[in-house]
Amino acid sequence: MSDFTLNASVRNDLGKGASRRLRRENLQVPAIIYGGEQAPQPISVEKAAFYKAVEDETFFSSVLNLVVDGKKQQVVVRDLQRHPYKPLITHADFLRVDATHEITIRVPLHVVGEEKSKGIKDDGGELHVLSNEIEISCLPKDLPDFLEVDISEVELGTTLHLSDLKVPAGVTLVELSYGADHDNAVLTISKPKVRGEDTEGEEGEGEEGEGAAE
Repeated sequence: MSDFTLNASVRNDLGKGASRRLRRENLQVPAIIYGGEQAPQPISVEKAAFYKAVEDETFFSSVLNLVVDGKKQQVVVRDLQRHPYKPLITHADFLRVDATHEITIRVPLHVVGEEKSKGIKDDGGELHVLSNEIEISCLPKDLPDFLEVDISEVELGTTLHLSDLKVPAGVTLVELSYGADHDNAVLTISKPKVRGEDTEGEEGEGEEGEGAAE
């Protein structure tokens, strides 16, 4: 599990105007912490460290240490609001986590073994990843940075589903808890499509038909 620590302070000046002032000062990001038995708490997060952290993929699938006015809380990211066209984060939502309660979160799916894959290297197939993130449930201590699937032995024409993924101890796949009909496909290796073949055939037939009519 990755280790991220962010510094923040309680935000008493609330409202859209206050949030805009924070962003104009360019030092803090307005945010809120909620969940657990405590009331929601508006905060402002140190911008430089926050922006650096969000560049790391594992930030979004990690339990974070959020130090608010010197007191540490453990949280996960629930939502980031971004400016529609500027590279700015306008607001962040953090959810408190409890070591004794499971959390539900989406983690990245990493595909490995592509350069050795039978279906790709030997048979010329193409890899199509159908899901880049997988929703899991686990205790905070069991939270993985990502799930991994090895396709080195996967053959052409094969589709892998959620049930084909190997997950760490203590981790469950949320969709599979709803039943076998939720065993969604996550990737497939298929024969490349040759573009234009059908179109050319149709055009050829059309030309012959026009010639015969004349």
